[in-house]
Amino acid sequence: MNARESTLRIGLVYPEILGTYGDRGNALIIAQRAQRRGIAAEIIEIYAREPISSGLDFYLLGGGEDDSQHIAARSLQESRSALIEAHNTGAVIVAVCAGFQLLGHSYEAADGSLLEGIGLIDMITRAGANRSIGEVVIEAEPSPNWGTAGPPPLITGFENHGGRTQLGQGVVPLGQVKVGTGNGNGGDGVLGERLLGTYLHGPVLARNPVLADRVLSWVVGPLEEIDDSLERRLHDECLSRGSAQGVKRWWQNRMLARG
Repeated sequence: MNARESTLRIGLVYPEILGTYGDRGNALIIAQRAQRRGIAAEIIEIYAREPISSGLDFYLLGGGEDDSQHIAARSLQESRSALIEAHNTGAVIVAVCAGFQLLGHSYEAADGSLLEGIGLIDMITRAGANRSIGEVVIEAEPSPNWGTAGPPPLITGFENHGGRTQLGQGVVPLGQVKVGTGNGNGGDGVLGERLLGTYLHGPVLARNPVLADRVLSWVVGPLEEIDDSLERRLHDECLSRGSAQGVKRWWQNRMLARG
């Protein structure tokens, strides 16, 4: 589509159950940053047990509690083909926490129950021994999937999850974790062609305006500059807070190790 002549259609998937920690804000940010450049955009809310249309430009999934994730898993199975078709034909997918986990093959919960994902990403998730809560700082992974503009600067967010995600061979994480846990193995999330998964709330696109523009450009192409000095100041403040927390944790771990 020529997004500058047509309205961007931003699908907010299951907002009533996958909206933990303000993840709805990711859809609002995409719409706002498009509109500030004169590009029309509308947010289309898709509720659980409703079919997902394959004709949208963006699909955004957020986080949810255990019961909500079970409902979302069942609903996504019913729209699996439509969502995969949409992505294969040019749509962007952004998924956070529970939504990210459900893009893989499966999620094994702490009680041993197994949730089936849609298998769009070669990955599996299992519940870990401990819950990860706190600020996160990620260094974005270099990848052609960012486009000609290249990777964004350090990414900040807030995690609150118990999952540990293992990516398949050749699957690239969103970035390497400098502070926090992320997937639990040094990386966070996943980065694919027009696809971004992460454990970061915040909402993540509000905290990281350059990242938001990378996502938007996957549909509309190169973007003109806008005055987003306030948004960038927020990013820098969150980055400073996250970095300070990381130094504090490092010092605490060092003291514990010394006894």
